[in-house]
Amino acid sequence: MRGLVAAWCLCGALALGSGYPLIKVRPNDTGSNFFPDAHHNTGIAERCADKGFDAITLDDKGVMYYFRDEFVWKGYRGPAELINSTWPEIGAPIDAAFRIHHKNNPEAHERMFLFKGDKAWAYYENKLVPGYPKLISEEFPGVPSDLDSVVECPSGECKSDSILFFKGSSVYTYDLSQPPAMKERQWPLVQNCTAAVRWLEKHYCFQGVNFTRFNPVTGEVHRGYPLDSRDYFISCPGRGHGHETRKNATLMSIKNRCSNRSFEAFTSDDSGRIYGFRGGWYFRIDSKRDGWHAWPLSSIWKELTGIVDAAFNWENKMYFIQGSQVTIFLSDQLYTLVQGYPRPLQEELGVQQVDAAFTCPHSSDLYIIKGNTLTLVDLKQTPRLPGKEHIIVHQHVDSAMCNSQGVYVFDGPSFYLYKDVNELLLAQVHPQPRSIIAEFMDCTQ
Repeated sequence: MRGLVAAWCLCGALALGSGYPLIKVRPNDTGSNFFPDAHHNTGIAERCADKGFDAITLDDKGVMYYFRDEFVWKGYRGPAELINSTWPEIGAPIDAAFRIHHKNNPEAHERMFLFKGDKAWAYYENKLVPGYPKLISEEFPGVPSDLDSVVECPSGECKSDSILFFKGSSVYTYDLSQPPAMKERQWPLVQNCTAAVRWLEKHYCFQGVNFTRFNPVTGEVHRGYPLDSRDYFISCPGRGHGHETRKNATLMSIKNRCSNRSFEAFTSDDSGRIYGFRGGWYFRIDSKRDGWHAWPLSSIWKELTGIVDAAFNWENKMYFIQGSQVTIFLSDQLYTLVQGYPRPLQEELGVQQVDAAFTCPHSSDLYIIKGNTLTLVDLKQTPRLPGKEHIIVHQHVDSAMCNSQGVYVFDGPSFYLYKDVNELLLAQVHPQPRSIIAEFMDCTQ
């Protein structure tokens, strides 16, 4: 029952029709300490006070840190600790913190930065990086001192790897490309952020104890906000948004990654992101470091609802097949809906029905599975027409995907791995079944 706590904590996202941040679940967490007794958790009263935080960030291991005054709380339930006991080089309190995303500079990638006054400290594994602290103006030219908050914005969510610096009513977007570039903006609905954080590809501005989810490119604020952080980000006695959902066994099973329910679709894109789809919800399979959570489809793909029958990626676009319709989103632009979609599946791909569909990385070959047949469609072809049908060993398939490890075929609670499409086509018997929840969802069977 390692996903029980995550499943319990998701009803707010369903009720309000949007995705919300949830706890980071420990392996084999049964939920027995879901709301620990305040008398046995040093600092719980202070953590849950009506004050908000000075800064919030994830570290390079995926642990969320909450800073206020001279204290830091590590994780959803962590007790109060002195900031100076972990980071003795910086005097508390701090102004801001963030975890940098900078894949073009591996030495800097995933360092955690702390800011105070006109200086910035860089840490990796909570050890000060040699050469720090540095002046903010030296490390990030043009960025002001005495910041309110900072948050990263990776390529695909912003145009390129970037950092958002907040001070008063201004937000400074710092592009990490070479040479770096900065642009100052005014976002009326996103300002005076006392803290900011990116959590599973979603960006949040905290204003005291409340938080708002926003678009890091446009400053657009999502519906249903602001919300109280004590119901979502930290454990507080008597609070939380998951209690009513515990009564709904079906919904719990859909959102519990360890329930062994089948998935309607899986897909992997060229950047390595893996998604699993079940019952109108999705899991980010490759982001387990930041916790396992189910999210409603509309939390990323705003126009998408209902069951996903198949999904695949090609040329920075994500295709969703639902019944006789196909919908396309731009993957590198925060999943913006392509104009003119959804469209009929027959017009788009030359087929009327699909059980599973997949592309392999950097290939225009789309493989469509229907029943026990596999058909190739060349996505570069106009019009797109299906090729010859080939019989495969599987009589039924829920989903399929392809990445650098091979071709995965999913059926019920199991998957079958082939080194490539040719091995799948030539197979006379399918390989040994493997457990989806054990190998993809990190669950104990």
